[in-house]
Amino acid sequence: MALNSLKVKLMSKHGINLSQTIAEFPGTIDLAKNRLAALANVMTQRACATQSTQLNYQTLAVSVPNPHVAHVELNRPEKGNAMNLTFWREMVECFKSLGADGDIRAIVVSGRGKIFTGGLDLVSLTQEMPDFFDTSKDIGRRAKSLRQTIEQFQQSFTQIEQCPQPVIAAVHSACVGGGVDLVTACDVRFCSADAYFQVKEVDLGLAADVGTLQRLPKIVGNGSFVKDICYTARKVYSQEALDMGIVSRVLATKDSCVEAALNTAKLIAEKSPVAVQATKESINYSRDHPVTDSLNHVRLINQCMLQSEDVVKSAEAMLNKETAVYSKL
Repeated sequence: MALNSLKVKLMSKHGINLSQTIAEFPGTIDLAKNRLAALANVMTQRACATQSTQLNYQTLAVSVPNPHVAHVELNRPEKGNAMNLTFWREMVECFKSLGADGDIRAIVVSGRGKIFTGGLDLVSLTQEMPDFFDTSKDIGRRAKSLRQTIEQFQQSFTQIEQCPQPVIAAVHSACVGGGVDLVTACDVRFCSADAYFQVKEVDLGLAADVGTLQRLPKIVGNGSFVKDICYTARKVYSQEALDMGIVSRVLATKDSCVEAALNTAKLIAEKSPVAVQATKESINYSRDHPVTDSLNHVRLINQCMLQSEDVVKSAEAMLNKETAVYSKL
């Protein structure tokens, strides 16, 4: 009853007069009703998806610009989208929420303001974690506390990798320090022509510890290049990033970069979510395991997934030259 009521409200909101539409609709009344119901279902799904992602974050802005597509924006433009403690916590909360949302099938990450991110907010962290700088405390206890904090920071971006849906990064201008950690946890990376990537940590007297040193070598497959940029902290501009495989596309501007990412996410969202998410799981598993183990892993996945209704829907759509419509997960 609640779903039917929502459909009626949505049709009314969009100016659909049920009686008039049925009278004017070519064909049978049943056909008209079916098509109107299909339209209402699409609008209902979008409304539900929007509601599920309108959560209140201080450092992130989440929207649903297209059906089944979420857009997560780093939202501290006045601070260069620098990463404070609130940001690290909210990244976990956000991607856990999106990962559990059956209406969301692809996610885009971008940054508001002039740059993608300047990385770690050192000023804020100094104020928020005073115990780390209190030399009067026992070093063993300080070390244990710091280890727990590093683990929490690592989980913030591992949550992106563990998110079932594909995540696309749209990078513009500066992507520094923690920004590289973030985008290397994403599945696909686009950037604007003015973008640059910088593994900045050695300039701060520390080793990158939130994922860059572990993920970047597997992304680019060139150990010499990775050590070059990590030892020197030099900037890698968009063309070199494309040549080395850090990104797969370079767009002229920030707006065109975000648009391309959203269009790609929209295309992914039109595919079977069962197939796409199984593909992501298999690719990530294969990255970290031998070929034999990975083949066994995908056999275990597909012995279930090949029985999905999505296989039948896809085949029927191809035969009929139609676009398949898949159920939410």
